[in-house]
Amino acid sequence: MNILVIHGSNLNLLGTREPEAYGTTTLDQVNEAIVREAKELGYETAIHQSNHEGVIVDLLHEAIGSVVGAVINPGGYCHTSRAIEDAISAVDYPVVEVHMTNIHAREPGPISYTAIPSVGVIAGFRKDSYVLGIRALHLFLQTARTG
Repeated sequence: MNILVIHGSNLNLLGTREPEAYGTTTLDQVNEAIVREAKELGYETAIHQSNHEGVIVDLLHEAIGSVVGAVINPGGYCHTSRAIEDAISAVDYPVVEVHMTNIHAREPGPISYTAIPSVGVIAGFRKDSYVLGIRALHLFLQTARTG
């Protein structure tokens, strides 16, 4: 069973970008934690990072039929991308949205459009947001199978 993981805009700069908010963990270290957690739960992962909205849409579409679910950190696209929102709505697998920071505490008002079709959102736990996202997806899939 495969899980798709998508890191969105600017996440390639983890480790150096705003360390007071995101910490000093690099994207490679985040990916290692994701692979480790997924493997413990019996999943293989396909991990991608893109700063381009259309590439993220394509990744979601291309995974149809080959994954049981996805974890996505759309970065700033969560506030602006109706295209990624629509792509999440269109796929036949569950998606969990994650954010390393608590996006609800950072600035009042902006909605996460990509959270609307997602089965859940985890935010504020830095790199552990991804591990928690993998666990949440696993629990969602288990519940869907057993009712």
